[in-house]
Amino acid sequence: MTALVLGPHLRHVSSHTATIFVETDGPCEVRVVGEGVDAAARTFTVHGHHYAIVEIDGLPAGARVPYEVIAGGETVWPIDPEYPASRIRTLPDGGGPLRVAFGSCRRSPGTVEEFGHDALTAFARRLRAFGDAVEWPDVLLMVGDQVYADELGEEMLDHIRERRGDQPPVGEVADYEEYTRLYELAWRDDAEVRWLLSTVPLFTVFDDHDIRDDWNTSYAWREEMWAQPWWRARITGGIGSYWVYQHLGNLTPEERANDPIFKSVRDASDATGDAADVLDAFTERADREPESMRWSYAHDFGGVRFIVVDSRCSRLLTPDRRGMLDDREFAWLDEQCQGDVDHLVIASSLPYLLPRAIHDAENWNEAISEGAWGRPGAALGEKVRQAVDLEHWAAFDRSFREVASHVLEIGGGARGAVPASITFLSGDVHFSYLAEVDAPDIETKIAQIVCSPFRNPLDGKIRIAQRIACSWERATPFRWLGKLAKVPAPPLKWRVTKGPWFDNAIATVTLAGRDCDVTWESPRNAGTLVELGRADITG
Repeated sequence: MTALVLGPHLRHVSSHTATIFVETDGPCEVRVVGEGVDAAARTFTVHGHHYAIVEIDGLPAGARVPYEVIAGGETVWPIDPEYPASRIRTLPDGGGPLRVAFGSCRRSPGTVEEFGHDALTAFARRLRAFGDAVEWPDVLLMVGDQVYADELGEEMLDHIRERRGDQPPVGEVADYEEYTRLYELAWRDDAEVRWLLSTVPLFTVFDDHDIRDDWNTSYAWREEMWAQPWWRARITGGIGSYWVYQHLGNLTPEERANDPIFKSVRDASDATGDAADVLDAFTERADREPESMRWSYAHDFGGVRFIVVDSRCSRLLTPDRRGMLDDREFAWLDEQCQGDVDHLVIASSLPYLLPRAIHDAENWNEAISEGAWGRPGAALGEKVRQAVDLEHWAAFDRSFREVASHVLEIGGGARGAVPASITFLSGDVHFSYLAEVDAPDIETKIAQIVCSPFRNPLDGKIRIAQRIACSWERATPFRWLGKLAKVPAPPLKWRVTKGPWFDNAIATVTLAGRDCDVTWESPRNAGTLVELGRADITG
């Protein structure tokens, strides 16, 4: 009998299509069946693991269609009668309110004493308990650190010791095989979250811990890592597993059909029984030549343009140039950032608008790392950058300014009809907040919404430092340092207006007509969420 290893995950949906991802323990045909639904796909194999992506078409708009999964002729989902039926949730024709639940940074498994209660688990329990009596998200967006490849729990460490003892990298995953176990622990062993991912459309983007802390911080960091004999297997395993477990489901059926890598992997799997060599070659090139692959994606949901930007793998890092995105990726983002929508949502794992003190510190650090204070200053700057994670958009000032120019053009009507809001959705920093831009000359409301972590809170001392950083008045010393390093003032003015909150949390952004609002909630126990704060962005 074929068994389900992971999934099902409900991934990209539209008004009439849906995508289901599963991993099985052997090659087989996977079918998704339900009322008016009968779609199938053969598995493909990578590194001995078997996956299927089932594409479903002809669904009614705004539907809630219960479904089952059949693998190798046997029903493998649902597996627990206590849980409500998993449903395919299509979007309504012509738009309508769009609710985006989002967050980042989830450590799982682990104890409550270590990481607190899981916001994602509590969110799932509320939906399961109250059903249609509560509002459901149309999209669940995970903006980074879905897995922690370099900070492992005891179960994963035991698995590694049994497999390779103390061979390097010690205390971290080493290759694709170990990544598969990491995804199982994160997404299968929590029954509530497994059910949630089967019934709410999921979109993702990676951040550093999906690969390794400080991933692509700088050119110097990349050189240091590629000098390690174990790095090739680690980076190809990390990016390759992300491509399978996360990236493929972010795409529309048409995008997957036109993806030459997906075709090559399927062809190699059919021809040889395993596409590992093809995937490894692709992922190594994607790391060494970022312009060869696009991980970012964009979808239009009614009056909402939903852009998810890869701010990790696509960085431009050479001895002479730095960019949050390479030239090809920036050209793509420029093309996507247009008006003629009610709302423009730009998701990036790293906050675009940090608390001003942190922004100024990263501006200064980049300047001295590039030689503003000579060679000694550059060496110090690189050490500080890696030690305290100064690697956000503010640390790539030219990239920050380019995005600011796009945003101001959109808000000023130079790129079509003016949206009611431009919102950045991000995670990473392990605290949640709202930052709002002061731009009296434009109609569009511009805001940064951060929700982090799902489950991985900061310790007390770091919380105090971050709380201080969120105070506008205390940003002054960092502005002085920036001036000494000849850093020009940023092209936008903003301030933190809500937060910071340091609790585990999940946020929900609701976009309805020309209105945009956000609510942050935190788990007080395994099944209860309480409101941390809310804001009306467009009010």
